[in-house]
Amino acid sequence: MTLYVLRRLGAGLVLALLVTLITFLLLSPSFESVVRERLGPTATPETIAGMMTELGFDRPILVQYFDWLGGVFTGDFGRSLFTSQPVAPAVAARLGVTLSLVVTALLITVVISVALGVWAASRGGVADKISQILSLVGYIVPGLLLAIVLVVVLAVNLKLLPAGGFTPFSEDPARWAASIAMPVIVLVIGGVANMAAQVRGTMIDELRKDYVRTLRTRGVSTTSIVIRHALRNAAGPALTVLSLEFIQMLGGALIIENVFALPGYGQYAFNAALQGDIPIILGITAFGVILVVVVNLVTDVVNGWLNPKARIY
Repeated sequence: MTLYVLRRLGAGLVLALLVTLITFLLLSPSFESVVRERLGPTATPETIAGMMTELGFDRPILVQYFDWLGGVFTGDFGRSLFTSQPVAPAVAARLGVTLSLVVTALLITVVISVALGVWAASRGGVADKISQILSLVGYIVPGLLLAIVLVVVLAVNLKLLPAGGFTPFSEDPARWAASIAMPVIVLVIGGVANMAAQVRGTMIDELRKDYVRTLRTRGVSTTSIVIRHALRNAAGPALTVLSLEFIQMLGGALIIENVFALPGYGQYAFNAALQGDIPIILGITAFGVILVVVVNLVTDVVNGWLNPKARIY
């Protein structure tokens, strides 16, 4: 098991290095234009060249990348070009807002998806049709459109929830729940559309296997077969879907946080991209890929624990 974990960790490290290197190479042609924007329209070529030298943008690209990478390993992700704020604490603070949103949405998605998928697979008939219709509706409805409708209906017309902003949980749990309610609804509807269908399909496959028929001939109750045996065996594939859903929700935060004015990871990334704040973009990319690697590693470890055969891959 230790070798399995080390192998997965090594693959994750290679992925992180490749993603950050590609991001750096893609950003490199814009270095001069970012300096021009920072200095303003009155900047002279000499001033621009001096700023390029001061920021180290005149050095070879790979030298700049490995210099940045060396700082990352010591916890220094650089400073914002426009505010001089250290990148690492700024991204970490905003990532906490995003994770509070995504983790809440993911937990609700798991509960609803497992209940809906198990119900559809074990009951069949009308229950299965209802499950498929709900999943289809979740696929069809665009998240951005749903977010706008929720703001108009729940915030503007009914005034049940705040239209935007964020309240930390430690400050006021009730207001925190109200501030993330609509974003969570948007993420949950899209998440359930993906995950419930996967749980349903996996459960149907499990319930058709020989061991289920054997248990039924021995008089084991349907509830026991579904919960104690089939659902447990279906947990491995469901965990993989869960990790993918987490990553998808993290990406969806880029749009959702801007719609609901949440000061999170997605909004910070959007604003940094508009400004061309290269250190922030690199920091956001690094934090994001590290988070993805950690989630995938945890998923692989749990899958390896549940299914020893998976450790050979």
